[in-house]
Amino acid sequence: MDLNRKPKIGFMLIGAERFQPLGEGTADGTYKERKAIEKQTYLKRMEQFADVICDEPVYTREAAEKAVSRFFNEKVDGVVVCFMSWAEDFAWIRFLRELPPMPLMLVSFVRDSLSITDTNDENQFVDFLSAGALVGFQEASGSFRRWNRPMSTLCIGTLDQVMPKIKTFAVAAKARAVLRSTSLGLLACYNEAMWATYVDPYNVFMKIGPEIHFLSVAEVVDEIEHTDDAMIQEIVDKLAKKFKVYPNVDFAKFHASVKATYAMEQVAKKNGIDLLVLNDIDTVLFKFVGLRPGFTPLDPNEKMVTVPEGDIGGGLATYILQMLGGKPANFIEPFYIDHENGGFVAGHAGPNHYHSGTDENTIIARDERFAKSQWKHAGAPFAWHVFPAGIKTMLHMSEKDGKMKMVATLVECLPTKHYLASYSHANFRPLHGTPEELFQKICENGVTQHYGIVDGDHLDELEMLAKLCDFDFCRID
Repeated sequence: MDLNRKPKIGFMLIGAERFQPLGEGTADGTYKERKAIEKQTYLKRMEQFADVICDEPVYTREAAEKAVSRFFNEKVDGVVVCFMSWAEDFAWIRFLRELPPMPLMLVSFVRDSLSITDTNDENQFVDFLSAGALVGFQEASGSFRRWNRPMSTLCIGTLDQVMPKIKTFAVAAKARAVLRSTSLGLLACYNEAMWATYVDPYNVFMKIGPEIHFLSVAEVVDEIEHTDDAMIQEIVDKLAKKFKVYPNVDFAKFHASVKATYAMEQVAKKNGIDLLVLNDIDTVLFKFVGLRPGFTPLDPNEKMVTVPEGDIGGGLATYILQMLGGKPANFIEPFYIDHENGGFVAGHAGPNHYHSGTDENTIIARDERFAKSQWKHAGAPFAWHVFPAGIKTMLHMSEKDGKMKMVATLVECLPTKHYLASYSHANFRPLHGTPEELFQKICENGVTQHYGIVDGDHLDELEMLAKLCDFDFCRID
């Protein structure tokens, strides 16, 4: 699954059929010619962030139906429609009826300035008619609400005001489309210690889109047995050269951890998995593999997202953030509040994307948490990562009453040294208020302890995605 592809957006402009020939011979041309130029202005801006499917402005029922067919056949992520002036509404209403359920945004562009002074001049009269987008927007809004299509939104403003909103809509529409084509693998089961993280697989498929495949530890064991040791050793050597390795690391167990990681990734890829949710504290995994795989993703450019503890909600949060951010996302669990310093500490054991930041952000270290356990490869090393500093979007996802919910906020990840053994981690602080106030607001929504984080501010895209997918959304600013 290509998480970084551009959104694919259908764009339809509606004009007035009876206005088309007006203005012939004037300095600025006919209404139809003026609207063709206007179309290119909009397209030039939209094509900076989306692949746009757009024909000539629509003036007839037949053209509206043609647009519907093209948008459906081209499998666009969503559609943006703009009334360019007053227009007969038969094409618009036909379009609303025929367009299959998909994200739809009605927009109206306001001119930055006007130069209409005397409409006795034919050129200015046609410009007056052409500038009447507000009339069309009002007229269109009635049917827009009357049809009450799901996944619909609208906005009005200048080009500079509206384009960021269209971009947010486009990115969210793409995220919805990607989720509907995603394959999610659960290896091998939910976490029995954390019932609150359970979701209904059928509901996830129906409401969000991913197919859930249940993978087995037996498949991983078989893949381990058929994996070439020499090839694994090359990967071990490469990792050891790239990252600092602690002196107490057992290289035989290092090899075993990389081999198990490779095998797990291969099993997932053979099953077409885009998001792998690993129950990394499953006793079956420890009994037959002897460790929890500690080096996924082996390839820094790996598109598959892997998260621990069998939490599908946490996995979806991380997957969505990696898609929106275009950078590695991490899976965290806030551990405790550092009251004195106005922050909190968060991270997680088990697999976490460790290729962000610089090479110094990652150390190959022994898994101290299981170093004294009875398992075959007790203490096998893992990629111990501190998250790079910067502003992060933090997102929680879980299910309540058959509906997915999102709780999202922005936090600052502070420069952090490695100090929590066996946990990829960092120190954080809220952008506003105290950590106590932040978690009061978060927990009032009812959450679990798992979140995804990624660089940048993606709250607007998340809010729009929640709207398009009918999730409950809580934004904590």
